[in-house]
Amino acid sequence: MLGGADVADDRAGGAGGDVVHGFPHLGTVRAAITALYRRISPEGLHAYATSVAPADVAFADADDLHLGAHRAARALVRQLRLPEARMVVSFRPMEHAASVELAAGPEYFVELNDRFRTHRRDIGAALAHEVAHVLLHRLDLAFPGTRDNEVLTDTATAYLGAGWLLLDAYRQDAVSSQKLGYLTPEEFGYVLAKRARVFGEDPSPWFTSPQAYAAYRLGLEEALRDERRPPLVAAGWAGRHRYAKERRRYAQGDPDAAAPAGAGYVFEGGGPNALRVSFPCPTCRQRVRVPVRGRVRARCGLCRTVLECDT
Repeated sequence: MLGGADVADDRAGGAGGDVVHGFPHLGTVRAAITALYRRISPEGLHAYATSVAPADVAFADADDLHLGAHRAARALVRQLRLPEARMVVSFRPMEHAASVELAAGPEYFVELNDRFRTHRRDIGAALAHEVAHVLLHRLDLAFPGTRDNEVLTDTATAYLGAGWLLLDAYRQDAVSSQKLGYLTPEEFGYVLAKRARVFGEDPSPWFTSPQAYAAYRLGLEEALRDERRPPLVAAGWAGRHRYAKERRRYAQGDPDAAAPAGAGYVFEGGGPNALRVSFPCPTCRQRVRVPVRGRVRARCGLCRTVLECDT
């Protein structure tokens, strides 16, 4: 079984093509974050609160190619808390950036694109995605379909403290561009920002690419919007006004107001005393259900985040 990291690179003979931007996989990314909380648990995720250090995966041109690759692989194995996992790294011509053979272990064979012989600064990024494949294989966590499963892998890589390398591999200038992974740069930024909000770790000082920093800021804006949607107290005036309007319509018997398009929240039940609203937890995206009765405090049943709501 092989897991590959996609590559778009006009300079190095990769898959080529323009870099996709925005949030086309956001639904799958959010589902992946929920899946990580369910499979690993909130306590287990806190074991990944510190990201892999830049010095542990740094790769100078003067370093021995294979020794440096294996050193970076060991650092990523430690970061993703994989016991007894030895990575055997080799290089060959291939379409994708990398692939890994997902056998029973304890040895895993990772192949990297020959382009990394001369683009050594991104070896850690390519390895991070493949080591995450090994972790998810051991956790028996997968999504149906190749594309969704690769989005899950990128999301796990970023949320567990190794994915800032993948975003930092995104570089673009007037004549060329490079990106690793299946997520867009902004989606990587979103996952890293969600992680930063939970663990209090800002990855932006580690970015060597100005494009990566810009994508992280856009991802952070999207992550903050998750925390400012009704019925959360932090929602803005426009969102609260719309929420109150839809709540009145639903209470008056209009079924079209139950799930306003794009709002995220859903009204349930009947009558003013039985009305409830469900909405995604801004941390883990698990749906939370609370009674509609003004200011209430709720605790997410999955990640246990305490949420201040104005229902």
